[in-house]
Amino acid sequence: MGRLTPPPSEAAAVAPLLLVVVHVLLLAAAVSALPAINVTTMAFEDGYAPLFGHGNILRSADHRTVSLLLDRSTGSGFISSSMYQHGFFSASIKLPSDYTAGVVVAFYASNGDVFEKRHDELDFEFLGNIRGKPWRVQTNVYGNGSVGRGREERYVLPFDPTTEFHRYSILWTPAAVAFYVDDVPVREVRRSDAMGGDFPSKPMSVYATVWDASTWATSGGRYRVNYRYGPFVASFTDLALLGCRVDGPVAAIQQVLLPPVPSRCAADEEKLRASDVAVMTVEKQQAMRRFRERNMVYSYCYDTLRYPAAFPECDVVESERRRFKDSGHLRFAFRRRMGPRRSGGRAASRAAAAAASRDRDRDLKKRAADM
Repeated sequence: MGRLTPPPSEAAAVAPLLLVVVHVLLLAAAVSALPAINVTTMAFEDGYAPLFGHGNILRSADHRTVSLLLDRSTGSGFISSSMYQHGFFSASIKLPSDYTAGVVVAFYASNGDVFEKRHDELDFEFLGNIRGKPWRVQTNVYGNGSVGRGREERYVLPFDPTTEFHRYSILWTPAAVAFYVDDVPVREVRRSDAMGGDFPSKPMSVYATVWDASTWATSGGRYRVNYRYGPFVASFTDLALLGCRVDGPVAAIQQVLLPPVPSRCAADEEKLRASDVAVMTVEKQQAMRRFRERNMVYSYCYDTLRYPAAFPECDVVESERRRFKDSGHLRFAFRRRMGPRRSGGRAASRAAAAAASRDRDRDLKKRAADM
């Protein structure tokens, strides 16, 4: 058969669609190019110990998966056997399903039991919700007891965190803190002189907990934990703890803060800084920007009512800022994208382009969730 050539009018109509397809493929390739986080995982006893609610801590036969339960009697939690001076802390987590209002699941690093009035903390907090509403994820950074200057950000995840395990990771180096969801960085805080002691710098333990936060977790306390839907079970697996271990009594741990920095931690910190997970490539930055554009629902950087003076580490993005109110919350409620309206002429072309963009978004989110 002879080669078929479309009429000029059809060719002109096809060209923009081809550009959209190419753009989608390039964006998808950028996400798929992110390297998978590849770290050595451990059995529970190799790095952790029960913290509270011992009867509500269940372990798998191979001791590599741990479930924490919240019921009417108590919540539960575990803690790392050592403290760490910087590191990479990671776990794959599956959250409770159905009605979870008032429930908080946390995976975090802290030294509040050692430095009560000037503690450091790095948080993943998963905030439960009423039936039909998604879990929200909150990250926070505290340094030197700066709890009065909360640096919260909240996100809605691009997947259902109750049906499968997804990896959540905290990277903490002398230069930066980064939070990862699966292989995608979702937040980075770079250390600067202007931050002063607000940047976490003291050895921390790593924790996982589930507890009743009815007073604030869901709609400011409007919806409380309903134990008829309990027990609420959060499961943890693929546990990973990398970094310089700092063990001993409180006095010995506090010596880590005195100069010179112990040489035994210098080698571990250099290894961590040089690792693939600690290198913020252009591809990672692009993936992080896309995640934040699509899933962030609150940022302290845009909360001018609470913080009239900007924080030194806030990298305000004008296109991002316009999406938020002075309260730091989205101007419009987070909704799943709907299909385009039908219309003719240029409106139809715009609708088709919007649909292609939405398809691209769904594809990118699926790829990020599958990594």
